[in-house]
Amino acid sequence: MIAIATAGKVDGEAVAWIEGCLATEIGDDTERISPVPDPGYAYDASRGQYSSTLVLHDALARLPANASKLLVITERDIFIPMLSFVYGQAQLDGPVAVLSLARLRQEFYGLPPNRALLLVRARKEALHEMGHTYGITHCGDTGCVMSLSTNIEQLDAKGSGYCDDCTTLLREASGTQKSAARSEAHSGGSR
Repeated sequence: MIAIATAGKVDGEAVAWIEGCLATEIGDDTERISPVPDPGYAYDASRGQYSSTLVLHDALARLPANASKLLVITERDIFIPMLSFVYGQAQLDGPVAVLSLARLRQEFYGLPPNRALLLVRARKEALHEMGHTYGITHCGDTGCVMSLSTNIEQLDAKGSGYCDDCTTLLREASGTQKSAARSEAHSGGSR
């Protein structure tokens, strides 16, 4: 089971959307659990951002006993020391991931809100980070959600599902046959 928790005040509709996307694409049950604390403890005043590594560390201690994975969703802008920002971070082949909605919003870039675009971006990044928790590294197929996105243009250009190779890896790692059929149905076949 994939547990989903919010950290701080988070857009409920976006969380429900992400929950549905994970259940459909990964083929595992999802369950929203009690919110975790706002990541004020991870704030770095010199950067004006929040350390995703500290959020991951906190999430690891909060992984429910009945869950194999935990995705923490926040509205806070997050970073790792070597990059100016990240959309999310995950433990490769580990149980926890964090996703930030901050830079997925058009408002972050001084543009009018675009709800549909936010949800598409949230889907891509949630699937990307959860893919890492199943041991999947970055994919060379730029149409796959597992391809690297270092800017919003790359994120917008990639597809909204796993490629055939990553679907196979996900199916093997998660032990579910549902992920292949669901991904194929979503994408309309191979990319």
